[in-house]
This record gives sequence, C-alpha cells and structure tokens, in this order.
Amino acid sequence: MALIVKKFGGTSVGSTEKIMNVAKRIIDEKKPGDQIVMVVSAMGDTTDDLIELAKGINSNPYQYTREMDMLLTTGEQVSIALLTMAFKSLGQKAISLTGPMVGMRTNSVHTKGKIVDIKPSRVRKELEKGKIVVVAGFQGADEKGDPVTLGRGGSDTSAVALAGALKADACEIYTDVDGVYSADPRLVPDARRMKEITYDEMLEMARLGAGVMQPRSVEMGMYFNIPIHVRSTFTNKPGTMIREAYTMEEKDFLIRGVAHDSNVAKVAVLGVPNDPGVAHAIFSALSDRNIAVDMIVQSIRNIEKNVTDMVFTIAQDDLAEAKQIVDGVADKLHAVAVLIEEDVAKVSIVGAGMLGNPGIATRMFGALADAQVNIDAISTSEISISCLIKGSQLKEAANAIHKEFFPEK
Repeated sequence: MALIVKKFGGTSVGSTEKIMNVAKRIIDEKKPGDQIVMVVSAMGDTTDDLIELAKGINSNPYQYTREMDMLLTTGEQVSIALLTMAFKSLGQKAISLTGPMVGMRTNSVHTKGKIVDIKPSRVRKELEKGKIVVVAGFQGADEKGDPVTLGRGGSDTSAVALAGALKADACEIYTDVDGVYSADPRLVPDARRMKEITYDEMLEMARLGAGVMQPRSVEMGMYFNIPIHVRSTFTNKPGTMIREAYTMEEKDFLIRGVAHDSNVAKVAVLGVPNDPGVAHAIFSALSDRNIAVDMIVQSIRNIEKNVTDMVFTIAQDDLAEAKQIVDGVADKLHAVAVLIEEDVAKVSIVGAGMLGNPGIATRMFGALADAQVNIDAISTSEISISCLIKGSQLKEAANAIHKEFFPEK
C-alpha cells in the first residue's frame, strides 16, 4: 500500500483519447490499497491558446495579471473534469479538485505565484473514501481567495509540493520524454538518458533552461526529501530518479548535462555613471515588479568620463514590461541609450564533477570556437558554466558542447 502523487503534463492529456489512455493506465497499474493523487496540466496547447485569446483583447495582456490568472486557471479545470469523467466511466471512484480546493495557498504575485502553505485535509478525506483525487496543477489562491498561477511549468511544483504535504511515498512526473537527458533530445539527437541525477544538479539544469522540470518543483523535492521519478506517459520504461545522492555508480562524466534557454533577451544600458547605487537603481526597479535578472556584465565604457555599460539578460516573456521600467530608470541616470537584443540564447553545462577539475571551461569554450560560435557573456556557479550566444546558433552550440563532453561510445 502506497500513497503516490502522479503528475501528467499537457501533451499526456492532449485529447480525449489520451485522457482515456491515462485513466486506463492508472487503473491497470494501481495496486490494492494504493492511494493515488493525480495532478494534471491543461490539455495540449490550451494555455497558449488562452494567451492568444487575451492578446486579441490587448497586445500586452499580462499587464492585467489578476485577470490573466482568472483566464489561465480554466485550462486545468477542463483537464481534471474530463479525466475524472474518464475514471468514473471505467468504474473507478474519483473526484476533481482545483488548487484552492486542495488547500494550495499562494502569495499574491499573479502569474508568478509561490506556494506559501498547503493544507490537504480534503484530499486525505477523499482518498479514505477510495477515490482517486484529480487535482488542477499550476494554480492556487491567495489569502483573498483570488486565483494565482505558479508560472511556466507550475504543475510540477503543485505535484511535488502536494506530495510533500501528504508525506507521499513517491512523486512521479509523466511527460513526453522518458526521463532526464544529458541535453534536450529534440535539439541534440545524441543526448543520453540518465538513470539518476541529484537534486542540486537537476535544480541547476532546470534553472538554466532544461524544460523537463521547473526549478521550484526540484526545490520542493529537496525541501521535503521526496524522490521524484521522471517517466514517459507513453511507455512503461523506467525513467530518471531525482534524489539527494546517487545510489549507484554513475560518475563516468565530469558534467551531467547541457542545458539551453532560448526564452532570453539581452538588455544593455549604455553610458551610465560609474557611481555607487547605479546597479541598485536598475535592478531594484525590476525586482519590485518581480522580473528576474540572470547574467549581468558591467564594463567600463570611458575611464576619463567615468561611465560604464550595464548588460543583463531577462526572460523574453518579461521584455515589454522590463523595457518600460529600464527606459524610465535610464532617463533618470542620463544613460546614453538602452539597447534590446532578442536573437540570443543561453547554453550551459552542469555537473558536480567539474568541481576540482580545471580545464572544463576551456573545453567548453574550445567546442564553441570550433563550431564558430561567438560568446557574448559568461556566468558561472560552483556546478555550472553558462554562455550567452546568438539564438540562431543554439543548435550548433549545444551539439558541439555535448559532443565534447559526451563522446560517442
């Protein structure tokens, strides 16, 4: 007997036929006495379609963040209702619940909410009645009861957080790939599936763009110490276990993977005074609007005039709002100009094996040089190195780096 939380993404429930297949699979795999909680995303491209609908009203609908959350939360509600109907049609007791119904309380940062508390008492009551509980991922409610979504990939976070709150035996994430790969197999055909990866490595991979998991979901796994099993919806093959430490020898490679992020824009604030407080003025204004900044490079523009250039990256989703904010700050600082570049991407290597192994960065830079890929900016952490490059060269860059660190057997 086990309590298992299973999350299914949008591609897994992209049609009524797929929804029926998911329901049949869960019933077939369910052992006597097992308690199952399903966390489900919106069907297929539903979220993107809802965003396009909003853009038909206003080209920048995210300025109405509360209403965007009111709109976007409907996608998951369609999925949970249909999946629950599928279970019932197969003779299995089930009930659908929205995020707020399962006690998912968030802060009030609309479209980018964070979970602050979960009180899943109703989930436990429904499980005790022998029902499969089907939960809408990606959503919760703030203290006023307003709907709040958890950002891109938020259903993963819902699932892991719920597994932690319920003290579940396991959390399984079902997706369109059969585990975590050394690179995105859609971009790098030679990518290899990993049997295991640590929370720290997976968190860094996710933070740097590996779309198979959302960073906050990995943080939740670390916090609750819940093993996360990433599996394919469409096969019964074992996937990748994300856990605290390896349980087997998997140390053939100095790095664990190559991550990439094409949802990036570069912002350059040129000719600002090289004085204390300038960086704070720019980045605090962005932080106040919950806009995350990633790579930051400051370089002296003119020593004699004591002016500098400030270059940084943000998500393209935040570009319109960020430019408006930065333009305002730049005017106050009497900056020469604010330049935006959207044809950029970030490519990174991740792995605890690079600690104490000099020459890793040199090999990465050499692979990019051999592929004729220029590096625009570099950032590092203890277990990662990231390079900003032209977006149009992302495929060549990712494949060149992967080949360097994961040579053909």
